[in-house]
Amino acid sequence: MTDYAYSTAAELATAMENGEVSAVELTTAAIARIERLDGDINAICVPDFDRALAAAGAADAARARGQAGPVLGVPMTIKDSIDIAGLPTTWGFPPFKDHLAAADAVVVARLEAAGAVLLGKTNVPLALGDFQSYNAIYGTTNNPWDLGRTPGGSSGGSAAALAAGFGALSMGSDIGGSLRMPAHFSGVYAHKPSFGLFPLRGHTFPGTRPLPVLGGDLGVVGPMARGAADLAMLVRLLSDPDEAGLGLAYRTALRPARHDDLGTYRVLVLDAHPLVPVSSEVRAAIDDLATRLEAAGVTVRRHSPNLPDLAEGARVYMRLLQSSMAANFPPKVYASALTAAAALDPSDTSLSAERARGMVLSHREWVAADTVRAVQRARWAEVFTDVDIVIAPVSSTPAFPHDHSEPMWMRTIPIDGEKHDYLDQLAWAGIATAPGLPSTAVPVTRSAQGLPIGVQLIGPLFEDHTPIRFAELLDREFGGFTPPPIGAPA
Repeated sequence: MTDYAYSTAAELATAMENGEVSAVELTTAAIARIERLDGDINAICVPDFDRALAAAGAADAARARGQAGPVLGVPMTIKDSIDIAGLPTTWGFPPFKDHLAAADAVVVARLEAAGAVLLGKTNVPLALGDFQSYNAIYGTTNNPWDLGRTPGGSSGGSAAALAAGFGALSMGSDIGGSLRMPAHFSGVYAHKPSFGLFPLRGHTFPGTRPLPVLGGDLGVVGPMARGAADLAMLVRLLSDPDEAGLGLAYRTALRPARHDDLGTYRVLVLDAHPLVPVSSEVRAAIDDLATRLEAAGVTVRRHSPNLPDLAEGARVYMRLLQSSMAANFPPKVYASALTAAAALDPSDTSLSAERARGMVLSHREWVAADTVRAVQRARWAEVFTDVDIVIAPVSSTPAFPHDHSEPMWMRTIPIDGEKHDYLDQLAWAGIATAPGLPSTAVPVTRSAQGLPIGVQLIGPLFEDHTPIRFAELLDREFGGFTPPPIGAPA
């Protein structure tokens, strides 16, 4: 059989439609690949191979009856934090290692209804709260490009699985770059949807009530793949509202991409942030991409008079992010957060100080932060009257070596030889997350050490197809995903 390990979902669907391969054959090959390679990578924390083979058989039978579809019979994986009925949802917490989801998340139910073959669940960090993916239940997930480095977090297991050829698609989530950073570190694609576009029900902390239709703040679930066209397909498949209520009131009708020709796009390049430096290697990758885009006819700008204050945006994002996280703190942890916040110097406006303040925001303070966010969102709308895409780093560096030292907030990341606060990397995630903008992470080159370097393509609110289409055109013009050394085709 042809090796389909690194085929896209679209390619697999075409091969099955043409009778070149069956879903059972694809699933059997994917399972064999996982059993052969995942011992070193540890991406698949909960295999579900028996049900996957049964789903593949059902997909083949459906295709024989004349049914078709973009994910019918396509093997894929799902992040630990997204419920699959009968499988554990742990968020990395040992007390929940035997917590079995009673029902599928909405996005999972839609994928299964469309005939997707779910190989199992992928690893995450504790509480989904790290740029690495390790926990006391399932251990550490390694980057297929370099096993001594992280594949990212919190959707690191999904990114590593895609890079290693364990299925053509995955579903992850993002509140602090958790889709985008793993994609950047692992050389794959991911899309953080506009806030509220994908149903969140079924992506809930173990043992708590499912989110209501419009519950939560900042966080989203979103797709990951090895090609941008597959992201567009999953957005079309999954973006209708939750049927439990609002689905009766409206349907999603996203605007098409602004342009279909690469040379007609207008791009704003951001390669610097006032609060966190960017490595020379990542800056060089973005500059090279900008040069190639200009040669392809793209209008490339380096400045915009409408750009919101990035420092103000990052500080507000930290407050909102930590406020969202702290909502579920147990009383003792919250009491410690109160003590830490009270000890802060009022003149300290560092991101670490804003994180501490965010844990104990009053409702009045939260509304004030939300008001700043609303003003910034309006400024971003003005930016997108002059440009179609904002290109920015996902992170200041390529994938870094594993660092599980505690406490996390004391960790550092070296940037061009100087140590910087570990969690300050959240500033790059917040550019799109705080205002709720769509952002597509794409691989663009590799570092001197052979590690992937990606960028995020930020688009206008609820115009998700614009950054995804731009990513497709980049893929077509310059090439996209390349397999890592581990398990690469001969």
